[in-house]
Amino acid sequence: MTPESILEYPHGDAPTAAKTQEVAPGIFWLRMPLPFSLNHINLWLLEDGEGWAMVDCGLGNDATRAIWEAHFSGRLAGRPVTRVIATHHHPDHSGNAGWLTSRFGVDLWMPQAEYLTAHAIRDLGAGFSPQNIIALFRRNGLSEERLETQSRRGGQFRSVVPEFPTTYRRLSDGLVLPIGGRAWRVIMGYGHSPEHAALYCKELGVLISGDMVLPKISTNVSVWPLEPLGNPLKLFLESILRYAQLPARTLVLPSHGLPFRGVRERVAQLHEHHSLRLQELAEACATPKSAAEVIGTLFRRELDVHQLYFAMGEAMAHLHYLAELGQLSRETGADGVIRYASVSSEPMNSGELEE
Repeated sequence: MTPESILEYPHGDAPTAAKTQEVAPGIFWLRMPLPFSLNHINLWLLEDGEGWAMVDCGLGNDATRAIWEAHFSGRLAGRPVTRVIATHHHPDHSGNAGWLTSRFGVDLWMPQAEYLTAHAIRDLGAGFSPQNIIALFRRNGLSEERLETQSRRGGQFRSVVPEFPTTYRRLSDGLVLPIGGRAWRVIMGYGHSPEHAALYCKELGVLISGDMVLPKISTNVSVWPLEPLGNPLKLFLESILRYAQLPARTLVLPSHGLPFRGVRERVAQLHEHHSLRLQELAEACATPKSAAEVIGTLFRRELDVHQLYFAMGEAMAHLHYLAELGQLSRETGADGVIRYASVSSEPMNSGELEE
């Protein structure tokens, strides 16, 4: 069953550049362009007394800042900005954090792990160098030809997060932010990024889900050099169950796609999607396979260089999940490549995903 068939989209048309759309009392939807196949990000303005709280801020490039300038003289209409909130460190969410907080003299609110990760990536520290990523991909079977194309991607984060605040205000799980006379509770999610903050307002029945729950696509969940044997898919699948506990009619405001109702159904869909992919992956590993060799099992289309980067991370994440369940063995061959092989022919059931 497709997302379109069970989800309700109360706001069918996205706002055009430099326009906004009110999606709930005091909440305005903005859309900024991205130069990828996923070509947009949704941002949110929350009325906060005489001013505005911003949730996420787009890439730190000229195109996005030009649209922000139009909003400053449009929807913001000279009213002050009270704070900038970043749900997580990815550049489409945090790219203008430094520019906006400096311009308006306000604080950045962000989870600690996300704030520190943004600085580490900008400084190429803590395992985030392009060389460490290439080494991880090589150990997981990516060909030298493809490694060469990946090596040319190095250092992109700083180009779209050109400056970043040196101080911040910490978002933590369960923290309640008073914004515009309403209480917004932080609900942390994991797996897509280290410590992703979603925001829930019970009074309005609204969840700003960031990238944790998207209406049509599955959130990228990847393994990275900092934690080369991590199990982010397990963290992700456990995290999204928290959003399924919200009221059924909750209006979900995602970072990509359209606002929707049906969070419980969407969480169930995401679990089913990953369950099917994991079953296919376990079958593909009847003979030992590296992460690079199972990309075609997970992604049945041609991938560009940018997409391959994330596909490698996601292939590793799925293999690690099955290895931790005991359904795959992990061995490093004489060539230094890690490969996974099936150790059980028993089919996986959806309940195993929730344990």
